[in-house]
Amino acid sequence: MKNNASPKDKLFQTAAKLFFQYGYRAVGVDMIAAESGISKMTLYRHYPSKDDLIIAFLKESDDDFWSYFEDSTQGALSAQQKLLAFFQGLQEYVTTPACYGCPFLNIVAEYPQNDYPGHQIAQDHKLAVRERFWLLAKEAGAKDASALADQLILLMDGAYMASRMFGSVNPAVRLAEAARVLIDSALEK
Repeated sequence: MKNNASPKDKLFQTAAKLFFQYGYRAVGVDMIAAESGISKMTLYRHYPSKDDLIIAFLKESDDDFWSYFEDSTQGALSAQQKLLAFFQGLQEYVTTPACYGCPFLNIVAEYPQNDYPGHQIAQDHKLAVRERFWLLAKEAGAKDASALADQLILLMDGAYMASRMFGSVNPAVRLAEAARVLIDSALEK
């Protein structure tokens, strides 16, 4: 965290770290205020509710995911290589101590109500990821791009959950290999 961060940024960075590591319901405004060293009054001035902080975190997580997606696939020359590069990079991430799963899966597990704003953001994110997988599968020449996109999103989300459940030593160590098998199978003529 930057030492010269504004109080609002410091609150956000603290809340984001705590939400990702411990979950949304386990982290209260008292914990965020204590960890950030900023008063609850200041917290509420910038974020009128904990839900506002959660929504801001999810929106930034969405931006971060898409930046990561572009960075991890930028050197790939084909749609098939882009999919494989994404899953190779994801494998590396979900097998590190820095990964606590997926913030979008975590929010829907803790707030399963479809009308909760965080649930909606998570659902929109996952639909957009599935759409990107579908576009790449179609461009790569998959026999059934929809089926491959569904399989890849399940594979991705399974890897995130394995990381959340088991920590850095988890079954996702074989994620890139599993993605390659699915993609190769879908592209066979």
